[in-house]
Amino acid sequence: VIQAIVDNVCWQMSLDRETTALRQLQGHVWRAAFTAGHMKAEFFEDAVPAIRKWREDGRKVYIYSSGSVKAQKLLFGHSTEGNILELFDGHFDTKIGHSGEGQCNNVLFLTDVPLEASAAEEAGVHVAVVARPGNAGLTDNEKTSYSLITSFSELYLSMEEDFHRRPNCFSELSP
Repeated sequence: VIQAIVDNVCWQMSLDRETTALRQLQGHVWRAAFTAGHMKAEFFEDAVPAIRKWREDGRKVYIYSSGSVKAQKLLFGHSTEGNILELFDGHFDTKIGHSGEGQCNNVLFLTDVPLEASAAEEAGVHVAVVARPGNAGLTDNEKTSYSLITSFSELYLSMEEDFHRRPNCFSELSP
C-alpha cells in the first residue's frame, strides 16, 4: 500500500498536477524541512524590493498559488530575505478554484502560465506574463498576445490603478 501511494504521488508530480491534496502533502514536507532549517525559499533579486515598494506606495499584495496557503506561508516565512509575510495582505490557493478559472477585477495578475493569463484577461483583469529563466518557453503567439516582463522592476503601477510598464512595454494597458 505504501509503495502504491508513493507511486501515485510521483505520478501526480510528474504530470505537475495541481490537486489540493498533493499541494497539502507538499506543505507537510516543506514544513518539516523549513522548520528544521534545511530549506530557505529563494526569490529573484528584484521581487522583494518591488513588493516592498508597492507596499510603501499603499498597494495591497496578494498571493495566489497552486501551492497551499500553508505552503505559501512557509516559503515567505522562511526565505533568504528572512520572514517577509508582513508584505502580503492575503494568500489564496486552489480551494478557491484553479488559477485558470478566472480571477477578481481591478488587479494586476502576474503569471508565467499563458492559460492563467488567458483566464485572467477573460475576467477583465490586467495581465503580465513573467518570462524568467527556468520558466516554460512561450510560443511566438503568446509572446505577442501578452505584455511580457522579465523583472518586477519593469512594472510601473500608478496610483489610479492603471497598470503599465516603462514606455513601449505595456502600451495596450496605458490609460
